[in-house]
Amino acid sequence: MPKKVLFLCTGNSCRSQMADGLVNHDFAGRIEAYSAGTEPHGLNPKAVRVMAEIGIDIGGNRSDHISRYEGQPFDYVITLCGDANERCPLFFGGTRRLHMGFDDPPKATGTEEEVLNVYRRVRDEIRTAMRDFFERELIS
Repeated sequence: MPKKVLFLCTGNSCRSQMADGLVNHDFAGRIEAYSAGTEPHGLNPKAVRVMAEIGIDIGGNRSDHISRYEGQPFDYVITLCGDANERCPLFFGGTRRLHMGFDDPPKATGTEEEVLNVYRRVRDEIRTAMRDFFERELIS
């Protein structure tokens, strides 16, 4: 039976969506990932674009409010921004509740390419952190 993880961010538009897509891709059959936000904003097109660059399509994902998952059991609940970490309700106990903070790509400034490079960097940082964490967790 696959482990279940819920990724939380404020807007559920970028970081949590990328984490959801990466974990569902990299750990298919071993982990089922979901994502939600405390104040969902809809899917960020730049996040969709940089994920497509590595062959992962998150374009059909939904930007859900955390209440959608109330009462559902998760093995892990992982917040990816400080705001969601502070506002994560207690009903998301999970077997493990963790905070892994990453920069917020929509706050990036510069040329289109400079901004996209921030999205790519954060995507890659999330992938590395999730691979490191879940590879350790799945063997224990």
